[in-house]
Parts: sequence; structure tokens; C-alpha cells
Amino acid sequence: MASFEERLTALEGVVERLERGDLTLDESVRLFEEGVHLSNACKLELEKAEGRIQVLVETQGGGVQVAEMDVEDEDVDDAEEEDVEDEDEQA
Repeated sequence: MASFEERLTALEGVVERLERGDLTLDESVRLFEEGVHLSNACKLELEKAEGRIQVLVETQGGGVQVAEMDVEDEDVDDAEEEDVEDEDEQA
């Protein structure tokens, strides 16, 4: 199984090849599908990692306890909306 870093590097390669624009339509579609698969795999891996992240917080008595990290999804949602808008403009 490929690591997150390997998948991300492969995704970057797919994007670079697609951006060059020197592929046939069939090759572009195949690469796009591969990119979507890699992107989904990376996103899933990030979500799993996010669920495991914990932070240490200081308690009232001066001790330290482990707490789940609060993650704001706004940035992710905004990025996803921008991606959808970009795709619509390109279509």
C-alpha cells in the first residue's frame, strides 16, 4: 500500500501532465480518473490522521490532560467550494 506522501507525489505528477495539455482526450480522461482516485485516497488518509490528533491542555490545577483537537472545517469547505467553482468554469 502506498504512503500518503507517495500518493500525493503521484497526484502532483498527474496534475502536471494534465496542465501541459499535450495528451489525447483518452489519456487526459484516464489521468483525470487516476487523479480523482489519488485525491480521494489522500483525503481519506488526512481524515484518519485528523481523528488521531490529540493535544495536551493545561488544567485549572496546573496539571496536563490529553484532549481531542478541535478542527475547523471552514477552510476545507471553502477550498472544496473553490474547486467546484473552478471545475464549473473549465467545463
